[in-house]
Amino acid sequence: MRIITGELKGKKLFSIKGQTTRPTSDKLRETIFNILANRLIGAFVLDLFAGTGALGIEAISRGALFSYFIDNKKEAVAIINKNIKSCKFEDRSSIIQWDIKRSLKCIEMLKNKFDLVFMDPPYNAGLIKPALINLQQSGTLQAGASVVIEHALYEPIPDDLKEFKISDKRKYRRTFLSILKYEY
Repeated sequence: MRIITGELKGKKLFSIKGQTTRPTSDKLRETIFNILANRLIGAFVLDLFAGTGALGIEAISRGALFSYFIDNKKEAVAIINKNIKSCKFEDRSSIIQWDIKRSLKCIEMLKNKFDLVFMDPPYNAGLIKPALINLQQSGTLQAGASVVIEHALYEPIPDDLKEFKISDKRKYRRTFLSILKYEY
């Protein structure tokens, strides 16, 4: 796994050993960032279910101003920290160990609002809807923010959350990539 382009193009990232975390492939990350190219410069980013932190780190490498990383696993938080230090992005990032399904109270007091959110929850675990609800309730999204969700083919994006509208949806092998626009 590596940074695809930007400030740290080609930089290798550390991965979590075992099969508990499914990192986003380089090719899918490239697709995501090609779609988002004009939304990155100066963006305030949230990487939920962050795993290795590759999405948030790639965003910083491509011009995002700051990225918050949230994951509930100690191993993931340790790897994200290692990757951030390796990339020398400590002053442009923050890591929080938190259960996203429970709430997102950990970010409610932030002064800046997010322009871009990445969500890569465990597949078929029923976490997309609770995460979107908690994200909306946190009050930390800019109007017009993009929420990028990587999910299983048979795991739908909820259509009863009026604040989130699907603006793009693509199939990539056995994965769906859905981009939602926050319309508040």
